[in-house]
Amino acid sequence: MNFEERLAFLKENHRKLIEKKNAPVEGNGIFERWENPVLTAAHAPLEWRYDLNPSTNPFLMERIGVNAVLNAGAIKWNGKYVVVARVEGNDRKSFFAVAESPNGVDNFKFWDRPVTMPEWGEPATNIYDMRLTAHEDGWIYGVFCVERKDHSAEGDLSAATAAAGIARTKDLVNWERLPDLRSASQQRNVVLHPEFVDGKYAFYTRPQDGFIDAGSGGGIGWALVDDIENAVVTEEKIINRRFYHTIKESKNGEGPHPIKTSRGWLHLAHGVRGCASGLRYVLYMYMTALDDPTKVIAQPGGYFIAPQGEEYIGDVMNVTFSNGWIADPDGKVFIYYASSDTRLHVATSSIDRLVDYCFNTPADGYRTGLSVETINKLIDKNK
Repeated sequence: MNFEERLAFLKENHRKLIEKKNAPVEGNGIFERWENPVLTAAHAPLEWRYDLNPSTNPFLMERIGVNAVLNAGAIKWNGKYVVVARVEGNDRKSFFAVAESPNGVDNFKFWDRPVTMPEWGEPATNIYDMRLTAHEDGWIYGVFCVERKDHSAEGDLSAATAAAGIARTKDLVNWERLPDLRSASQQRNVVLHPEFVDGKYAFYTRPQDGFIDAGSGGGIGWALVDDIENAVVTEEKIINRRFYHTIKESKNGEGPHPIKTSRGWLHLAHGVRGCASGLRYVLYMYMTALDDPTKVIAQPGGYFIAPQGEEYIGDVMNVTFSNGWIADPDGKVFIYYASSDTRLHVATSSIDRLVDYCFNTPADGYRTGLSVETINKLIDKNK
């Protein structure tokens, strides 16, 4: 192909990818997966990847590669389903980019430019996995992981530190960077609660001893902060603990901010356990009380979503991860989850179904005997 033929070929393939229709796949009654990922590396605009000038790129080579599009915060914005995705380049650096869809399940298209996130403190090596919260104070907040080199171990090229970055916006284009959340431990997977609690900002935290390992960190925490512009964790309470021989044995973390329902706050989280092939990430759910968001009132046993089929394969295999969902006024819920750190999917359910799932699915009894007892009770009920 000459330059013009190749450009026409690239544009047509890109258009077909974006406009490809999606369809639900009947599942377990709790949710439906959809056939196609909603965002992949190939969805990235051609203008981000190619120099389209024939005099400076006569072979129309890709100049800047995009490796993956994954963990996305989500929000309903101006009538559109909007995600702020983590886009990872071939150079391993991640950045945020906004994509929108008219229906939440297909036709996702990136905005013209990626997010220009202001720096704070020591410039970050990497930022990723933004949780979006439209807070009752009128701002939209993005809380995300900030990775920096661990200067206490300069000789170790894999040594890093994690902190929770905080930014806010009114339009998803112009962002005001606030100081990182200050805490006695490293923090990842931090989420801002959408309402004030006792007149304070409330955060779901994930304290950990190191960049990867939770260490003494007990699970999903809760902390109240007086001033969002100078957010300091002075007291932290673990509200959803890790537990031996469960899906959250190694670590766990809050996904998107919880959804408020008539029966409590509906939470989506991820759990991690070690296995022969490495770390396995799955999604699980729990609910907390409306009058006390730290009090767990329901938690189904086992996982909610785990890798299935092609979702197992990718850069980091055996992973499902979510940090974004949207609840429509009619109760329909769009759950955006990534598989194997490579692509973004959607699953759909409803608030009624998810609440039913949380309250009526048996809890984990933590041992085999009780698991079999629970199955036998269901068998007896069905006779």
